[in-house]
Order: sequence, then C-alpha cells, then structure tokens
Amino acid sequence: MPPHAPEPESRILLGEIVGTAAGHGGLADELRKILARACAAVGVDAATVLRHDARWQQLVAIGAAGLEDEVYQGVRVPVGQGFAGTVAVRREPVVIDRSDGPTALNALLWERGLHTMLGVPMLAGGELIGVLHVGSVAHRQFTATEVETVRLLADHLASAIQSEILFQNQVATIALQRSLLPGNLPDLDGLSVATRYVPGTDAALGGDWYDIFGLPSGRIGIVIGDVAGNGLEAAVIMGRLRSALRAYALDCDDPAEVLGKLDHKANHFEHGAMATVAYGVLDPAREHLVLSLAGHLPPILASPGAPAALVTAPADHPIGLTIDPAPRRTTTVRLPPGTAVVFYTDGLVERRDQLVDIGMRRLTELVRAEDPDRACARIMAEMVGSLPPQDDVALVVLQRHGGAAEV
Repeated sequence: MPPHAPEPESRILLGEIVGTAAGHGGLADELRKILARACAAVGVDAATVLRHDARWQQLVAIGAAGLEDEVYQGVRVPVGQGFAGTVAVRREPVVIDRSDGPTALNALLWERGLHTMLGVPMLAGGELIGVLHVGSVAHRQFTATEVETVRLLADHLASAIQSEILFQNQVATIALQRSLLPGNLPDLDGLSVATRYVPGTDAALGGDWYDIFGLPSGRIGIVIGDVAGNGLEAAVIMGRLRSALRAYALDCDDPAEVLGKLDHKANHFEHGAMATVAYGVLDPAREHLVLSLAGHLPPILASPGAPAALVTAPADHPIGLTIDPAPRRTTTVRLPPGTAVVFYTDGLVERRDQLVDIGMRRLTELVRAEDPDRACARIMAEMVGSLPPQDDVALVVLQRHGGAAEV
C-alpha cells in the first residue's frame, strides 16, 4: 500500500467531495451525491458504501454511485469473505488490480468490468461502521493522495452514518416503546391501578415494560419486566417477550408455567437475550395474588393498619438464562380489602452510589395502602425527585377496593 499522502492535498479533495451543504433528502440521497462527487474527484467509475450489521456480521450496501444495483438488489457480504469482507477484517486500505471473474462473491463487480479496486474500512471510535470501496474499469494505480482521500472520506461517512443510526434507533425505540406500553389502563372490577414510566438518562431507551390485562377466566394479569441492555434491540426483544407472555397467559392461569414457556421461547429464539420478569395473577374475587418471579425484585405489599413489606417469594432464574433446570415456583399472597401492591423495576431503587437493598428498604418505608395515583406521585417525588433517573423506571401500583385506606 502507498504511504499516507500529505494532509493538505487530501483534505482539499475531501472538501470538494463533502463541502456542499447538506440537503433534505435523507442519508441515502446524500450518500448518492457524495459518492458521485467522489468518483469524479478520485477518477473512478463506481463507489459503494456498505454498512456493518454487527448482529449478523454482514456488510449491507446502503449507498452507491455507478453501482446502484448493489443497493437496489440488497447486496450483503459476510465479514471476512469477498473484497469488502476482507477490508472489514483487515481494517486497513486494500487495493486489488485484478478481476475475480464470474466466481467473485459479489458478481456485480465483475459484471460491471471493474478491475482495479480500493477498499477502506469505515471506523468511528474504533467501531467498524462499514466499508467504502471505489473501482475503476481501467487498470490503474491509486496514488497516495487518492488513497488518503478515500480514507478521510470513509472516516467522514462513518461519523455521519453512526449519528444517523443512533438517531434512527432512538426514534424507532421511542415509537416502539410507546406503542407497547398501555396507553389507557383497563377498567378492572374491584381494583384501582396507576402507573409511571420514565426513561433513564445514562443510556438509550431500553427494555423496561409493564402490562395489565384481563383474562378469559376473569382473572387479571400484572406484568413488569426489564430486558438487559438498551436501545432498539432491547426494545424489540421486549416487544416480542411481551406478546409471547400475553399469548401464553391466555392458555394458562399459572404464572410459573407462563414464565416457563416464556423462558423456553427466549432460549430458543432470542439467543443472548436476558430479562427479569415478575408476573402476578389476581383471582376473580381479587382476594389472592399468585406471583412468580423470574429474577425480578419482589413487589411490596401494604394492607390497611399494617406496615408495608416486601413479598417473600423465591426469585427463580431470569428469562433467557439457561443455568437452572429447576421448575419455576409460585407464591400466593392474600389481599385484604384496601391492600395496595407495588411493582417496580430496579431503576427506581438502584443508584451508582447506593446499594439496591437500601433503595428497596427506602421504597418499602414509603408504600402505604392508599389511592394508586396518589401513591405513584408520592413515590416518584421521593425516589426520583428533581434529578433525572439514571436508568429506566417503571412503576405499577394497584389497590383492591374496600377497607379503610390511609390518607
């Protein structure tokens, strides 16, 4: 490979390629324009950007000039295979001056008659964002200035694509999470319910969720869960787990069996995913709550005239964590009239400078047998206050009607 060219010469060429003010056509349109200018500036016939799909270890064509078919046909190249895949693995500029003929991994390169090609990894903060490659029909040598210009362009596009991916993921995550969290709580005979959800500030929106639904048997299902990780992937997994749990709940009133099926599903279809879940089922008379915990923090119970306390229930292994083949267990909790039950995720009780046990003890001291809306407002004011939470917070408070609630 030729050595890096002097910075000024390459940066002048880069300025000619990307110096035009950005339009309003979106990333794909801007890529097409930039790559067309790059072809003219470097003297090549085609240029393509392939984005790295880290989950599947593939490179996906998202922008091209002179080889638009790569985008239109959804070209995908496994990392480590073919020209682009080799560039991705080596993480340095690669030049080839030969055609691999009809056996080329990406036949479009051969069909267009490209002989000399230059590929450069697109890196941002050490992370592989993709590969930029340019090609010429004629046999030629790339100068040090041209190689450095393409390398600088790859860095520029990597930053732009990374920012666009983060923005798109955030928008999609917010939309997905809003669509999955209950907008209006169901009207449940014999119960009052209130909820809160607040995204954390230290990470992208993630996989915290809650759900409340009626069942054909007249029972009520209450779910609260937390998928490990954050961002769009965690939210997507959360959505799939939520839908699967609802489906299993329709066929079975035993929360331990429902969580067992959910665990089996996650281990088979959601490799590497993990979630904690608390699932409780209220009987039609609202007198008893049957609870099963998949690694989740226990709810808090407050009955009129008695101090609040954590529900004593075994925390079986989380969903997706195949380390314990033991059957899942349930705990039956009696709910006298007026009793309040509080479900929550760890974002409410855990802080960097505070052990989760301290937060749980503090929350327990706050819980009373009172109106759920009032309880949510008071708990959030005391536990969150005026500082944004570091992690997502989900809170569900329900109260059985009747009895003498505290004021």
